[in-house]
Amino acid sequence: MIRNYFKIAWRNLFRNKGFSLTNLLGLTIGITCTILIFLWVQDEHTYDKFHANYNSIYKVMANRDFNNQKFTDENMVLPLAPTLQEKIPQIKKAVVTTHRQEHILTYGDAKLKKQGYTVSEHFFDMFSWKFVEGNASTAITDPSSIVLTRSTARAFFGNDDPINKTIRIDNDRNANVTAVVEDVPGNSTFQFDYVTPFNPSSENFKRAMTDWQNSSWTVLIQVNLGTNMPGLERNINEIKKARDPDDKKISTYFTFPMNKWRLYSDFKDGKNTGGMIEYVRLFTIIAIIILLIACVNFMNLSTARAEKRAKEVGVRKTLGSGKKQLILQFFFESLILAFVAFILSIGAVYLLLPSFNTLVDKHLTISVQQPTFWVGALILITCTGIIAGSYPALYLSSFNPIKVLKGTFLAGKSAAIPRRILVVAQFTTSILLISATIIIYQQIQHTRNRDIGYDPNNLIMLSATSDTQKKFAVIKQELLNTGFISSVTRTMSPITDIWWRSPAPDWSGKPVNMNIIFSGETADIDFTKTMGIKMLQGADFSGTPSDSAAMLLNKAAVDAIGLKNPVGMQMRYQRTFTVIGVTDNVIMGSPFEPVEPMMVFFEPNGANSISIRLNKAVQPQKALSSIETIFKKYNPAYPFEYQFVDQEFGKKFLTEELISKITNIFAGLAIFICCIGLAGLASFTIEKRVREIGIRKVLGATIQQLLLLISKEFLKLVMIAFVIAVPITWWFMNNWLDKYTYRIHISIWLFGAVGILIMLLTLMVVSLNTMKAAVANPVKSLRTE
Repeated sequence: MIRNYFKIAWRNLFRNKGFSLTNLLGLTIGITCTILIFLWVQDEHTYDKFHANYNSIYKVMANRDFNNQKFTDENMVLPLAPTLQEKIPQIKKAVVTTHRQEHILTYGDAKLKKQGYTVSEHFFDMFSWKFVEGNASTAITDPSSIVLTRSTARAFFGNDDPINKTIRIDNDRNANVTAVVEDVPGNSTFQFDYVTPFNPSSENFKRAMTDWQNSSWTVLIQVNLGTNMPGLERNINEIKKARDPDDKKISTYFTFPMNKWRLYSDFKDGKNTGGMIEYVRLFTIIAIIILLIACVNFMNLSTARAEKRAKEVGVRKTLGSGKKQLILQFFFESLILAFVAFILSIGAVYLLLPSFNTLVDKHLTISVQQPTFWVGALILITCTGIIAGSYPALYLSSFNPIKVLKGTFLAGKSAAIPRRILVVAQFTTSILLISATIIIYQQIQHTRNRDIGYDPNNLIMLSATSDTQKKFAVIKQELLNTGFISSVTRTMSPITDIWWRSPAPDWSGKPVNMNIIFSGETADIDFTKTMGIKMLQGADFSGTPSDSAAMLLNKAAVDAIGLKNPVGMQMRYQRTFTVIGVTDNVIMGSPFEPVEPMMVFFEPNGANSISIRLNKAVQPQKALSSIETIFKKYNPAYPFEYQFVDQEFGKKFLTEELISKITNIFAGLAIFICCIGLAGLASFTIEKRVREIGIRKVLGATIQQLLLLISKEFLKLVMIAFVIAVPITWWFMNNWLDKYTYRIHISIWLFGAVGILIMLLTLMVVSLNTMKAAVANPVKSLRTE
């Protein structure tokens, strides 16, 4: 029986090549898109799952009350981790790490900038890193040790044994290679090239271990399975506040599980608001929509050509075939088509995967050797075949054989109404996808065009080193002497990032209950000149001895503390400072969020970044050549590396731009599939009405009237879809925009433009199919009747 179904189904598919190819194209594109999207979604869901302790690792975080709102912070004090491990028995291990840092590693003539962490002793016990050489228990017991990834070790030592080799870090200290781990997987929250341990004997470490207020580290804990986490969080709060009573007014500590680090990383006003999970859900919905659009095409085209298969159904019923057998036969046809489309899709995925990986910045693979792949393939083929074939199978198998064989059968409203509903569904999703892509683009552009408070063009940044710090005055003068440079300064953090946040300083008359958090920066002279920051009041640092007791505020800080003219007033931050100037607001953090209040101190010796302003008339490459010569002269131990500030600022939009690109591509493909189905449906509609078109032409109808006649039915469906799609899109996209403080407001004109676009697209597709019948000789169509 199955063999017979297969033969009949295969014969029907080959007999109707145009129909089969149209459906095959749509299903192949739909399945290809679905596979690519699900590979991305699967990778997002696998983040950090390779760690054996995945379900028992937590990050300690805090909700801090500042600026009349809750600010969620993952920065903790250094002594918190060992204290928690000592005081709370439910905690098996506690680890403290720095944030990821960049350092220059040197071995022989090789000088490479690499990223890594400084960690406490249990780091390799808590997390499951695969060791190539060495082992977790001894890897970081020595304060002068360093653990490298395989690719980093190979970059320095080739095929030689790296163990016990000495790496120099920032031309400042030596570290012995004690272990090598496999390269960190792409689906890991921690990304590093090396790991070093804290040095307990260093004065900085000893001082930090007694400081319960300076929050600059990440604290991670591994708990016993089944631990009462709310109770554990109460213990953490009690321990922290016992050692820092002032913190009780501001902070509430909580634990954040590892299984949420990737997908639920966003917080707003102290509450988790999602994160990447929103995009995972979005693209899952897009994948399902694209596949459903392809299935809808199959349904529409199958029912549209129902009259062509009516005789076949009538004969089979007369010969004894039951409804169940006919349903199975039609399902078999759709399953064969889905299977062939899947095979073609696998080939397409292999061809497209390198480009897709480049687009999403991942290393996705498709493993046909894995049993899970074939289980997924079977589910995908079966679901596609059943969904696509369900309505046609039920509809075709319900034909009355007597009416069919007598020639009195006509497909009426029972076929037309469901088909129209399905077309409306296609148009609705098309309008939704196009509108969503435009809104995402508008939000990105709206934020990109925001005044950031400084001029990122013709501005470059370099890392400051111990050598550049010692010789900065000479380096600066030689740079200015080239004629290519207009200004140079140095700062603690680059202008594109915030490294330091702290409670606001005190001042005379400050309300007792005022809790405000300031971002902090330290700078040298020419800070505002080099960055292109506008001074609103007062002046910049001048380089005089009085600068050591001077500070700048930005406009947001002045507004937050409610002072109109703060220049000249004194503020206390560990010691007393005088406000000498107010700058315009500068966006150093997220461009999607409000500007933070900021204070800037004169502390050139603590610089980590050097900023150089190029003259506007200078070609950057000429200037860079001169800059490189000077830095190699005074900073020979480090490679010459720089960043253009405008490019670094642009990286703040990478996630949103990636989402926009992916949405654009898949929305375009979804619309293309819709057009394939629309073209096929229009073709069958015209084929059924060819006699009517012939008669109308004989009676004097023009080509324009005939085009309008055929298009009118489809345009009505577009208008119905428009009415349905607009409120759905507005609700969905408004919720997405709510995650941004600095956001656009959706315009009704956008929907109008999208509606007109879909109408024009429909007219074009239908017209291309109608023209052939409209210009044909009516005598030929009428002679066949």
